[in-house]
Amino acid sequence: MLGVREEFIQLETTGNVIIKILFIFKMMNENINKLVNELCKLPKEVGWLEFKHNNCDPTMVGEDISALANSATLNDRDYAYMIWGVDDASHDIVGTKVCLSLEKKGAQELENWLRYMLSKNADFEFIDTDIDGKHVEMIRIRKALNEPVSFQKVDYIRSGSYTKKLHEFPMFRIQLWDKLRHTQFEDVCAKVDQKYEDIVRLLQVDVYFMLLKIPLPTEKDTIIHYLNEDGIIRKQDNGLYSITNLGAMLFAKDLNEFARLGRKALRIVKYKGINRLFIQNEELFTQGYAICFENIVRFVNALLPSNEDINSVQLSTKSNFPLPSVREAIANACIHQDLYIAGTAPIVEIFDNRIEVTNPGTPLVDVLRIIDNPPKSRNEKLASLMRRLKMCEELGRGWDRMVLACEAQFIPAPRIEVFQENTKVTLFSEIEFSNIPMEDKLWSCYLHACLMYIQGDALTNKSLRDRFNVKESSAGSISRLIKEAVAVGSIKALNPDTAKRYMRYIPNWA
Repeated sequence: MLGVREEFIQLETTGNVIIKILFIFKMMNENINKLVNELCKLPKEVGWLEFKHNNCDPTMVGEDISALANSATLNDRDYAYMIWGVDDASHDIVGTKVCLSLEKKGAQELENWLRYMLSKNADFEFIDTDIDGKHVEMIRIRKALNEPVSFQKVDYIRSGSYTKKLHEFPMFRIQLWDKLRHTQFEDVCAKVDQKYEDIVRLLQVDVYFMLLKIPLPTEKDTIIHYLNEDGIIRKQDNGLYSITNLGAMLFAKDLNEFARLGRKALRIVKYKGINRLFIQNEELFTQGYAICFENIVRFVNALLPSNEDINSVQLSTKSNFPLPSVREAIANACIHQDLYIAGTAPIVEIFDNRIEVTNPGTPLVDVLRIIDNPPKSRNEKLASLMRRLKMCEELGRGWDRMVLACEAQFIPAPRIEVFQENTKVTLFSEIEFSNIPMEDKLWSCYLHACLMYIQGDALTNKSLRDRFNVKESSAGSISRLIKEAVAVGSIKALNPDTAKRYMRYIPNWA
């Protein structure tokens, strides 16, 4: 049995929890009331808003949810709303007899029936509140994503204050699909109903201004203006703010505060030896990428094997890996990951002889044209803001720099492996030419030809010897490598009639 003191402590703890829960409910109701009052100020119903009094016909509700979700996307709104208890002419709050949680379709609860009849991408919630003693019911509907929201396999849209079938309005259908195709993960809300105090509690706002080299404003409204303009936050219909995925992924103090983004935290693992048997060190960086990126690079560099340069006048160490390549590989993994793939994030795995950087998603460009192709970003807003924050260039130079850095240290070019839902880039440490696998020799030879070509030059036996730091006495091994590269079709002779010793080679696509 518990003693008197223990019982008191238990009751006090339970009481505190109850008080906290009641406080949360109170804040939620206040936010809902603000939202309803703000929506009532609109001069007329719009495509993403529907006022009703007591009419709660299930089929009508289902059609309206489809129409409002699609119209919200069409009008660039995050949410649409159905509200009972508001006069649709005067927008006065009159109260309603409707109670959505008790409504039924036959013997089935209304909500369950609607979720069965609506398409799987329909996202809505029932909300109730009382305003000045008058009962109000609401369905808050998230905008359509990926495809139109349908009801009983039919797509609906709002035309004025009417719900119509989407196929009756071809222009609306074209515009809607255009919006759906260009909907970006970065624009989706990660947290809603946030006050200014919540924003500065959840986001490292000062880092945003520091990286952009803008003095931190003293006025709250100025800070809000900057964050809103860059899509880090967005003003809601109720006067509060939502934090976007873009804002959270770059500036979150803790990504775990954002339910869907907790698994996007970058992970570093250092293994003992050259396999995954023993983990020596592991770190999970749960801050936004803009906050922790430089720390990630420093942390990785500190874990990399290195050698002391005994020929230097001052004591110094030299990493076995090209550091510019390491930085670019990590930056690319963050920027070009497929953010829609859930439950996975970029991971950097460090071995004694290699580094493997894996990210969700497959390349948007042909791997064989990764050197010369113009830049193409999967996450355009993320890449654009990271460029302004000086975390990347968005010039398509990343792979050029990675390969050039590897050539400067005479090591194999970074290996790219594409899997069903992931891409892995492997960086190698210093290795003798004779020990490099033929597959990596051929890949390095091909990328060297690409670099020489875009510089207005061509691959030669000498340039490839210099690239691998091979002595002239070993020119025969380089000749055999070139011959094999020609045989597999990765490079070709610039002029086949040239004498063998003067032969120059270019990529097969040139």
